[in-house]
Amino acid sequence: MLKFIIKSSFIYALFWLIFFLIARLIFILFQFREAVQYSLTDILQTFLHGINMDLLITAYIMVLPLLASIFWFFTGGIWYIRALKVYSALLIIFYISFVLGDSIVYPFWGYRIDFSVIGYLADPKEAAASASTFQLISGIIADILIIYLLIKSCIKLIDRFYSRPLEKKIPIFETLFILVLTGSLLIPVRGGLGVAPLNPGSAYFSEHLFLNHAALNAGWYFIHTALYRKPSENPYRFMPDEEATRHFRMLMKDEGEIIRIINNDRPNVLLIILESFGMEMVTMKDGSSAVAPRFNEYISQGVFFPSIYAAGSRTDKAIPAILAGYPNLPTIQIIREPRKTQTFPGVFRMLDSTGYKTSFWYGGDLNFAHMNSFISTTGFREKVTMEHFSKKDRNSKWGVHDHVVFERLLDSLQHSREPFAYAVLSLSSHEPFEVPMKPVFEGRDILNRFKNSIYYTDKSLGEFLDRAKETEWWKKTLVIILADHCRRNSETIPVYSESIFRIPMLWLGGALAVTDTIISKPASQFDLPATIAAQLNLGNPFIFSKNILSTGSSTFAFYTYNEGFVFITDSSKVFSDIKLKGCIKREGNYDAAEKYGKAFLQVLFDDYLSR
Repeated sequence: MLKFIIKSSFIYALFWLIFFLIARLIFILFQFREAVQYSLTDILQTFLHGINMDLLITAYIMVLPLLASIFWFFTGGIWYIRALKVYSALLIIFYISFVLGDSIVYPFWGYRIDFSVIGYLADPKEAAASASTFQLISGIIADILIIYLLIKSCIKLIDRFYSRPLEKKIPIFETLFILVLTGSLLIPVRGGLGVAPLNPGSAYFSEHLFLNHAALNAGWYFIHTALYRKPSENPYRFMPDEEATRHFRMLMKDEGEIIRIINNDRPNVLLIILESFGMEMVTMKDGSSAVAPRFNEYISQGVFFPSIYAAGSRTDKAIPAILAGYPNLPTIQIIREPRKTQTFPGVFRMLDSTGYKTSFWYGGDLNFAHMNSFISTTGFREKVTMEHFSKKDRNSKWGVHDHVVFERLLDSLQHSREPFAYAVLSLSSHEPFEVPMKPVFEGRDILNRFKNSIYYTDKSLGEFLDRAKETEWWKKTLVIILADHCRRNSETIPVYSESIFRIPMLWLGGALAVTDTIISKPASQFDLPATIAAQLNLGNPFIFSKNILSTGSSTFAFYTYNEGFVFITDSSKVFSDIKLKGCIKREGNYDAAEKYGKAFLQVLFDDYLSR
C-alpha cells in the first residue's frame, strides 16, 4: 500500500507542477508581442526562476489529498478517487480562469492581478472595460477549451494511478509516513531551507519587468497580496490636502546653487552600505579602544556628514531610501510591494542609462526582506550574492563574511570597465553578531558582541580602503559610505530614539575636490539620491529627496517608526506618536516642526496609495 501511495502522490504532484508551467506558458503566449522582444533564453529563465513558487503552490494543493488519504486507509472504497477528481476539476477551473483573466488585462495594467482587483469587482462592467469584445469572447472560448483538456487529462491520470480501491484496514505505519510527508511540505511552502522565506521578489531575476512578472505564479501572488494587503485610505490625514501640499512644497523648495565637492561630473561611484553602523558606534569607545577606529581614521580624508538620519530601523526600510529616495512609512515595508517600487526612480538606474556599468554586491541571500525584486528593477545590471562564492566562504548565518566580500569586490573593481557604479551591502554586523575574529571587547552580552562585529566590519572596510587607494580607479572614483541604521542597544532606549536612527555618511575617493570637511546640517538617508544626481548633473526626479549640497535646500531630517514620526531641524525636534495622537517629546520651535512633519507624512502616504 505504501508504495502505491508514494507513486500515485508523486504523479499527482508532478501533474500540478506541469500544470503551472503550462499556465505560465499561457500567460507568455497571450503577451506574444512583448515576449518576442526577448531571447528564448530569457523566456526559459522565467520558468527556471518561477519553479520555487510552482513547487510551493503544488505543496499547498497536496496537503488536503494527503491528509484525506489517511481516512481512505481506514475506510477503503472508491470515495477518495471521486473526491480527488472533483477537487482537481475545481482547482483547474478556478486557476485557469484566473490566469486567462490575468493574461487579458496585463497589457493594460502592466502588472499581475493582485488583491486590489477585488475593489473593481463591485462594478464588473467597469473592470472589463479595458478589454475588447473580441478579447473577452476569445478568452472565454480559450478558457473552456483549456479547462476541458486539462480536466480530461487529470481524470485519466487519476484513473490510471489511483484505480485500485483500498480495502478497509488499520495501517499505522502508512499513516505515520503520510503525516511526516505532509509535514515535509513545509519546506517548499517556505521556499526552501534558507534564511529568507519565499516572497514575490524571489522570482525576480531581470531588469525587464515583463520577464519578472512572467516568472510569478499568478495564484500564489494573488494569495500573497491578499494576506499582506495594506490600507486603502490615508490614516495620516492631519490637515486638508491643499494645506499639506503647500507645506510639503515649501519644505522641498530649492532655488539655491549646488555646492560642488567633486572634480568631475562623470566619476566612478562606489556606494558602501554598512549594516547597523550607527553614529553611536562610530563615536563609542570602550576604555582606550574605539569601536570603529578605521572609519574615524578616514574622516579627515573626505567629507563627513555626522547628522544623517536613517529612514527606518531595518535594512529593508533603508534600501528604498538609499537607492530610490523613498522614505519609510510607519507599519509598511514598501520594498515588499514590487508593483509600487517598480514605479520609483533610481539613482543607479539613471547611471545605467548614461552608460555606467552597474553592479550590486551582497554576501547574503537577496530574497531576504524582498530585496531581490527591488534591486532587479532599480538599475543594477549585475547582482553578486552568496551563490557567487564558494561554499567554504558561506560560514556566516547570513552568508559570506565582509572581509571575503570586500576582497572579491576589490578584484572586480580592478577589472571593471569604467565608468562603473557599484553598491555593496555588508552583513557581518547583523544579529547574531558572529564574526571570524578574536574578540576585542570582552564579554558575551549582546552589546559586546555587537561592538566586536562593528569592529570586525570596520577593520575589513579599512583594509579594503587601504588597498583601493593604491589603485588607478580610485583616482576617478567617488566612494560613499553610510549605514543602513543603528540598533536599540538597551531596553531603556525609546524606539524613536535618535541613537537608533542617526547614522554617519562619509564621502571619499580621488573624485573629491575637497577633503577634511564636516557638513553638520541634519538630513535624511533618502536625500542621498538627489544629492548624488545633483553632483553628477543628472537632474532630480525624486519627489521626497532633496540635495543636501545646495545653498537653497531646507535643513531637516524625517524618519518614522511603527507608532509615529520624528522631524528634526537645526533648531527643533518633534517626536510624534500617532497612536497616542500627540507629541511625546519636543525641543525648540516645535510648532512649525510638528506641522511640517505631519504634512510630509500625509503627502508621503498619499503618494504611496497612488502607486
